[in-house]
Amino acid sequence: MIESHDLFHEFPEHVDTIRKLVLANDDFVKMMRDYDDVDHKIQRIEQRVEAASLHYEEELKRLRVSLKDKLYRIIVAA
Repeated sequence: MIESHDLFHEFPEHVDTIRKLVLANDDFVKMMRDYDDVDHKIQRIEQRVEAASLHYEEELKRLRVSLKDKLYRIIVAA
């Protein structure tokens, strides 16, 4: 089974803060959508639904980590 990396699973202790940010911060919402899109692409590659080079998969994983770090900083600052 492929592990979910959505923000609610990644930061369960911050669910209320994430929900508040979704309602109040358009930049956060855009970044969260970008994060979810990248995560979805990675899941499709890991499930072998979509073919991709190892280089591209690793690039996506680095992007996911970068976005997650930025989102986390916004969450803890809120």
